[in-house]
Amino acid sequence: MVVASIRLLPSPFIISYAPRRFPYSWRSRPSSTIAFSTIHSKVSKEDGGVELGGDQRQTEIIFLGTGTSEGVPRVSCLTNPLNKCEVCSKAAEPGNKNRRLNTSILIRHPNSSGTQNILIDAGKIRTIDAVIITHSHADAIGGLDDLRDWTNNVQPHIPIYVAKRDFEVMTKTHYYLVDTSVIIPGAKVSELQFKIISEESFFVHGLKDALRPDRSTSTHFGLPRALEEVRKIQPKRTLFTGMMHLMDHEEVNDYLARLLESEGLDAQLSYDGLRIPVRL
Repeated sequence: MVVASIRLLPSPFIISYAPRRFPYSWRSRPSSTIAFSTIHSKVSKEDGGVELGGDQRQTEIIFLGTGTSEGVPRVSCLTNPLNKCEVCSKAAEPGNKNRRLNTSILIRHPNSSGTQNILIDAGKIRTIDAVIITHSHADAIGGLDDLRDWTNNVQPHIPIYVAKRDFEVMTKTHYYLVDTSVIIPGAKVSELQFKIISEESFFVHGLKDALRPDRSTSTHFGLPRALEEVRKIQPKRTLFTGMMHLMDHEEVNDYLARLLESEGLDAQLSYDGLRIPVRL
């Protein structure tokens, strides 16, 4: 199990990644890689999801991607003539909420010097003030190479906050970014400043983030196990992210809506492009 929790203080925002994979339906056994974020904020619902506007000066959490490393739809599903994947077929439709890029969340935090963009895992935006790596799986660090577009054309470097355990993995998977002396002269790579973080609280551009890693296996939570954790944490509202193609957006959200009635558990799947304003 992997658990990496990030909390913005004083208003709690928790992202937990705990990978676990099983070849069963999400209804009966943990089957889909899933992460979850719990957010204390005022929200409104539209079209079965959560869509929020708000003051541009307000801190905002944006779900850039809510899928796993393969993304949804999967090419292998769309090109399979013998077995139709319902979720991937839906995801191929424009605007469908089953369409999911690799998991990534952006925190946009306004302060006296402007708006700071803090990226949780490697997604794509215009200006990046910091990147926080939650774990060293491909869906979280695979985009580090793409950051060279920023450091070549937008900004000279990007600080990367990462736990020592995951940094050690990156010295093997992305050795040329850690030690740029091995690069052939003239070649361009991402210019990254690695900052090792521990289990203690740390600050990123004035925001206090607490990263609590607790690892026992290298797989992901499925929905049942993730719900167990939500019941322990007891947040006001939970948004899940990191869903693979076994998770149909509408079907799972209908199931989760029934938990609100039966248990008072307010949980839903997030989707790419979801924006949540928060007060810090």
